[in-house]
Amino acid sequence: MHRLAALAGILIACHGGAAAPPTTPAAPPVAAAPAPPSTAPAPALPAASPPERLTADTPKTTVGGATFIAPAQWSISVRGPATILEAPEAGSQIALVDVQAKNADAAVAAAWAAYKPDARWPLKLANDAPDKDGWSKIRAYAYQTSPNEHRVVAAFAQLAGDTWTIAIVNLDEAVAEKRGGQLGVLASRLFPKGHATESFAGKAAAKLDAAKLAALGAFVDQARTALGVPAVSIGLIQDGVVVFAGGFGTRELGGKPKADADTLYMIASNTKAMTTLMLAKLVEAGKLTWDTPVTALLPSFKLGDADTTSKVMVKHLICACTGLPRQDYEWLFEFKDATPATALATLATIQPTSKFGEMFQYSNSLAGAAGFVGGHVVYPKLELGAAYDKAMQALVFDPLGMASTTFDFKRALRANHAGAYSTDIDGKAAAAVMGLNYAVIALRPAGGAWSSVRDVLKYVQMELGNGALPGGKRYIAAEPLLARRAPQVAMSKDATYGMGLIVDTRYGTPVVHHGGDLIGYHSDMVWLPEHHVGAVILTDGDAGVLIRGPFRRKLLELLFDGHPEADADMAASAKTYFDQIAAERKLITVPGDPAEAAKLAPRYTSATLGDITVKHTGAATVFDLGEWQTEVGSRKNPDGSISFITTAPGITGLEFVVGTGAKRTLIVRDAQHSYTFTEG
Repeated sequence: MHRLAALAGILIACHGGAAAPPTTPAAPPVAAAPAPPSTAPAPALPAASPPERLTADTPKTTVGGATFIAPAQWSISVRGPATILEAPEAGSQIALVDVQAKNADAAVAAAWAAYKPDARWPLKLANDAPDKDGWSKIRAYAYQTSPNEHRVVAAFAQLAGDTWTIAIVNLDEAVAEKRGGQLGVLASRLFPKGHATESFAGKAAAKLDAAKLAALGAFVDQARTALGVPAVSIGLIQDGVVVFAGGFGTRELGGKPKADADTLYMIASNTKAMTTLMLAKLVEAGKLTWDTPVTALLPSFKLGDADTTSKVMVKHLICACTGLPRQDYEWLFEFKDATPATALATLATIQPTSKFGEMFQYSNSLAGAAGFVGGHVVYPKLELGAAYDKAMQALVFDPLGMASTTFDFKRALRANHAGAYSTDIDGKAAAAVMGLNYAVIALRPAGGAWSSVRDVLKYVQMELGNGALPGGKRYIAAEPLLARRAPQVAMSKDATYGMGLIVDTRYGTPVVHHGGDLIGYHSDMVWLPEHHVGAVILTDGDAGVLIRGPFRRKLLELLFDGHPEADADMAASAKTYFDQIAAERKLITVPGDPAEAAKLAPRYTSATLGDITVKHTGAATVFDLGEWQTEVGSRKNPDGSISFITTAPGITGLEFVVGTGAKRTLIVRDAQHSYTFTEG
């Protein structure tokens, strides 16, 4: 799952700008590509220019004249038609190759021949994408790697005039995640020679009249239907007035109750901005400052690195800029007895993988700490979770009139709510493993709230009012509120991460937004502060993650008469989504290969991630992790290793690799960590 998510992030960066970071590892598969060159002996490659080590982000051009920004700390060299960028970690490269060829497949083959003619990764999938940013005939390719390679390999072909520019991605997964913001800088500025980007700067936003609202509603409902998402609720506000709030589809797959503006969904990481709003209220009240050291507020706060611990101020808890990587598996696998206190204790085991303030690295665990520290400041005698809940109710939900918003799962599930859905291993809509979402309770400031479009619109309306409520009453001063949007770290050339909020200036006018992702729930909230327009979209299917970016784009097109891209982007995304599922399915045997399944130990254990009990029910092999379970399929990898792959909807694609050695082991990896389960 995480290997696919890493590739997904690169695809998003290359074909649509920065995406909101998810609360959990992203759901279903992503991407594909033409095979590297033939097995004929590789011709001798021309000598490369001496590598130039860059000390800052630097505008560069490819051999054919395409423009891009080379990231700081990377090295750049030229070899024939290939411009090769290498990460500071040796062995991770991106090659930009300019060739002339009859089509994209031929161009990619020529690019591999120029860059790495001995490459032998099998092609998994190739997909076309709509014209964008001056490029035409865009085609994305993904290759099958073996899990022990820990590598993301992809290629992207795009044509301008008579020249193809091929971007070949050949990265260690840890580098791809750690340097995701730098990859965004490069990808967000890869343009043909002379290309001028579309800008809405200086334009007045059009009125969202009945025709435009109907067009946006039709767009959302068509996307929902194409992707098999049962329910989507959206809301729009302009000039202080809610101009639309409603729903499409049904709250349950195959059910009758309609989704509406009051339907509750898990809003996942959209909770983060509301958590930092609570902190902003404490700043306004003088109880802390953004620069207060966290250890001064909660002396027990500790990270895996003492130097980083000493530097962490309140603003850093949720800036994604401390160098701490994601370690989501540690709260997703073992959460039955988890509490806010144990979640904070886990932070002491997390080591930074980049320098403080150096680059974007998203941490749900650290964001959870932000809320618990704030709650502790207000209610120091209460348990951390109870203190946070009470602080959020008193300082955020009640003053904003968000009467339906709650952290109480039982309350939400009794109310008008949307179920959690995904696609199964064959691409059919199915109920997702909702039980896994309970893992976020111990880290709820990072993503545990349930809310509705009507409630989230009240939050967005306050943001658009710079802290004023409808009618003019001041809820919070503008200064602490707006400090949350100040850039803390770059996500791309145009997008920066603040404190639980992203600000994107790609189109010449600031777009503030953040997404949220949990199993079966994907959402976004967005506002244009210069134009007094805001929007909310909540979905109850994992495929709903694909609607968010095109929804934002469609809104901008309607407001500013932008180039019509959203419809084509959405159609291509839907096709790619199901093509990717089909490509993955061809590689997996379900039920798992009986001979390989028979070799499994009956029980495995990990000191960090807990236990796995292996069950054999008829032909099926089931991994029971206590909090959740799933049937697994099997796959033989190109290097001969065997993987067991989860198949339950919502967690399809999580990979357990059979280890070697005297004791039987299973290895599961996220981008920057490896966890071993040993028989016993």
